[in-house]
Amino acid sequence: MEKNNYQGTLQYPVGSGFSAKSTATEVIKGIDLTGKIAIVTGGNAGIGLETTKVLAAAGAKVIVPARDIEKAKKNLAGIPNVELAAMDLAQPETIDAFAEKFLALNRPLHLLINNAGIMWVPLQRDSRGYESQLATNYLGQYHLVARLWPALKQADGARVVNVSSYGHQMASFNFDDPNFEHREYQTLLAYGQSKTASNLFALELDNRAKSFKVRAYSLHPGSIAGTELARDADMELFKQMGFFDENGNMRPEILAGLKTIPQGAATTVWCATSPMLNDIGGVYCEDGDIAELDFGNFGKDNGLGTRGVQPYSLDETNAKKLWTLTEEMTGITFDVK
Repeated sequence: MEKNNYQGTLQYPVGSGFSAKSTATEVIKGIDLTGKIAIVTGGNAGIGLETTKVLAAAGAKVIVPARDIEKAKKNLAGIPNVELAAMDLAQPETIDAFAEKFLALNRPLHLLINNAGIMWVPLQRDSRGYESQLATNYLGQYHLVARLWPALKQADGARVVNVSSYGHQMASFNFDDPNFEHREYQTLLAYGQSKTASNLFALELDNRAKSFKVRAYSLHPGSIAGTELARDADMELFKQMGFFDENGNMRPEILAGLKTIPQGAATTVWCATSPMLNDIGGVYCEDGDIAELDFGNFGKDNGLGTRGVQPYSLDETNAKKLWTLTEEMTGITFDVK
């Protein structure tokens, strides 16, 4: 029987040979994706766009669901093997519509890259009353995977990759008040909770889906220069995190540790394509390899301190409890069978 990663039992680097400086093009070298179909949410900007380019260049047909079709058309112009579709992870009905159209074509789905996400936003709620970062960064992921499950199973060998974040270290999942109805809203706590949820989802999905040859992963892409993720942030939040000094200048050690966009997409692409993960799933990855468990033993060794995964986001009890809660919150019973 294949092992699962509950409590982080598989959280050990496999010696991939890659590092924080590796690019997406480097980690996919020699891998042919001809005939494979991939979906990349948020695949028209930032590291998602780089992921789309690299997978398409390796031969995959890449479908990019986007909120803003015109912006996506502009950003994806000239890239071969790409299809565009409308979808907004914060609007459940659009997820249903997208999945219905995809399934109607009876195509297998080999790679589902859950890359889209939001951060730094003020308190906002979706049409169901759910906090926006939880709704977009996690509930939308779950919804999309559940709806596309028949196509993932049909692939006879598929991977689901959740682009999470070291930000999961900011908060465990608050089962008592996930939508900040009875506690003060803090945007970084909401973000951290949503990323912890994404990790727990990959953990539990992998355990349930591996018998159908579907494996799942979560990852930290790195702190990256040039993305749109911080467009809603105010300077005080950056100072709070220690990225900027009191005068609003980025600290030199932070600047030195930032990744380029091609480097930021590398771990996503590694999780999606590496043969080293053929028999391993449910793990949290960083810098092109499996991350180590963080028991508070890591210092700021790479300038940003962005290393390791918290045990609470790989906990079996939390993962199963979250799955049940998510079925209730979304109204979608996801029977993996």
